[in-house]
This record gives sequence, C-alpha cells and structure tokens, in this order.
Amino acid sequence: MREPVELRRQRIMSVVESRGPVKVSVLAAELDVSVVTVRRDVEELTRAGRLRRGHGVARPLREPAGAAPAPVVRGDGPAGEGGAVALVVPERHSYLYETLHGARGVLEEAGIRIALHIAPQSAGAERPLVERALADGVRGLLIAPRWRHALSEELDYGWLADVGVPTVLMERRPRPGSALHALDSVCSDHWYGVHLAVEHLVALGHRRIVLAARDDSPTARTVRAAFAAIAAGRPEVEDWTVVLSSPNAVPGPGPAEAGQVPAASPGSAGHAPDLAALLRERGATAAVLHGDVDALMLVQRLAENGVHVPGDCSVVAYDDVVAALGSTPLTAVSPPKAEIGRAAAELLLHRLSGAAGASGPVRRTELLPELKVRGSTQEVTPVTG
Repeated sequence: MREPVELRRQRIMSVVESRGPVKVSVLAAELDVSVVTVRRDVEELTRAGRLRRGHGVARPLREPAGAAPAPVVRGDGPAGEGGAVALVVPERHSYLYETLHGARGVLEEAGIRIALHIAPQSAGAERPLVERALADGVRGLLIAPRWRHALSEELDYGWLADVGVPTVLMERRPRPGSALHALDSVCSDHWYGVHLAVEHLVALGHRRIVLAARDDSPTARTVRAAFAAIAAGRPEVEDWTVVLSSPNAVPGPGPAEAGQVPAASPGSAGHAPDLAALLRERGATAAVLHGDVDALMLVQRLAENGVHVPGDCSVVAYDDVVAALGSTPLTAVSPPKAEIGRAAAELLLHRLSGAAGASGPVRRTELLPELKVRGSTQEVTPVTG
C-alpha cells in the first residue's frame, strides 16, 4: 500500500529536524522512494515554510543543537564514491538539449557532478569523448548518440556495450537482437506520437495526408516508418505519402536504410519537394511535418505559394521545440523530452546506488508523447457542388 503523502512528508521533517541538513538522495534512499518524489516533497514543504531548500539538500528552519555544519555536496553520497557522471549529446540539437536539462536537474539534486560532452557532427564523434570521460574516472554514462544512419549506429554497438560503467541510452532504441539490446534505455514512444497526429487529422475529416519528415536520426526513421504503417492501416486514409522535409534532412554518405517507406514515395531521392505542388497533385488537405524548424519553414513556403494554414491545409508538427512560436502556432506532437532525461538520470542513479535490486533486470522504458492542439489544424470543409 502506498504511503500517504502527508505521512511521508512528516517523516522527512522528522529526519531533517533531528539531524540537520540532509541530502535529497539520502532521504530518497531511506524512505525507499525516488529522488524526484522527495525533491517535490521538499519543494512543497519549503513553500509551506516548514523547511529550507539548498542545492540538493533539505535544511531545517533552525539547526538542531550540536548539529554538524551543512554538508558540501560532492557526489559522495549513496550513489557511489567519487567521480562524475558523463552526459554525451550531439551539438546543435535543441530537442536533446531539453533532455539534457531534465537529466541535469536530477543529478544536481542528488549531488552528482556532471561532465558534459558535446559531440560534433562528424561520424563516430561520441567514442573518443566517452573514452576520455572514462579515463577521467566517470562512474556512469548518459548518452544520446547522433546515429545519422544505420551504419553509424551499428559501428557504435560493440564499444558502447563494453564501456564498463553503468550506462543509459536517452531517446535511442537499438536494433532488436543487437549488442545494445540489453542496455538500459529511456525513450519516447514515437509510434504513439505519430498515431496521435494521424488520429487527430482523421477525426477532423482529413483523408489525404502527407508526411514531410527528416531522415537523419533514429527518431526521424521511426517517425517515417510509423507513419507509413499507421496510414496504410487506416481505412479512412484514402491517400498518403512520405517525402523529405528539407534537402539537408538526409543522413549523408552511408548505406541505404532498411525498413524505410516504399521507394515509390516521392521526395525520397535526397531532395525536398515543392510541398504546395505535391499537396495539389495528391489532393491532400493535411500534412505532418518533422521536425519543428523544417515545419515552420515549410509553412512559410506554403504561404508564399498561396496555401494557407489551416484554411487550405492543416499541419501537425513533430517535436514541439519551437512549434508554438510560428506566426500560426502549430499543433504539435510533443515527446516528453525533459522527462526522458529525468527518467534516464533516475535509472542511472538507481544502478549506481548499490541498493537492493540495483543490478536487477535491464530496463527499456518508453514514455508517451502528447498532442498539443493549437491553431494550425481545423475540420475539413465539405466540398459542395
């Protein structure tokens, strides 16, 4: 039976008032709840004027008699002895930067020092960064490799499976049966995100839908494959196609991707189509656009060609990093980017804690995106003749 919130908070009060400042991570371990749960409790108790909150530490309003000075948080608590956690993300990737900040909050609350490494866009850039971090003595790794195409992903499987410290993949799901299949991972359920987009458009009466999507990341490849499967399986969808959202949205030199959309889909040859012309050609009334920057630029291009959003074409963006900032705020599928980072960091802390079950089964966690409806979608106006 779950412990009542007020009882748990009273236990926190008792510990802090009797001992003085206590790390949030220590409280979480003693109460057998997550660091995030304790952090929220401490925030509420602070707002209520019952505690004071420091950097990763809960403090009493008054120091108990004989209490030791407040501890300096150096990552030497129950998550292990010394060393930082390495966090590796690609450069110029605003989507994953939100994930980074989610992880950062959890690690800082736990008093864990973060060693941030930004991987340049060159192939194989993550490996030397990880090797350097390991040489510096990091004790855990959170990583989101770029993996622009299948070959770069395959080349990382061997060394990443043998880094020798607890590792959690963020927003990446390795190929089933690969060397990384049995590696902890936390990612968005992008199939469900695409389902939300198609479901929303179909409910508004759209029957002819275009996906303009990138093709240079694991997320992009999943979005393309999911759209093809979902649209083909919906009897209401009379016509669909998949095209590139930008001339730069391709993986660059590398092998042909397996499991891509049918070769007959226009725009799959490495150049972005004239979306306005394509919509007219196929009689499409709706488009799903991945990612946000490409989506906003495509909407601008549609307007230049006399196609108004949502009057002539409803648009759903995928990513929701800047989709709300367009002149017409875009309805968007919003993966839980910061929550991915938080969940990955909590899982890594669990692996590092040494607590019972910390070396238990591999966890492959999926979090569901949500659809944020704004001004770029509307019901189809029936054609009368």
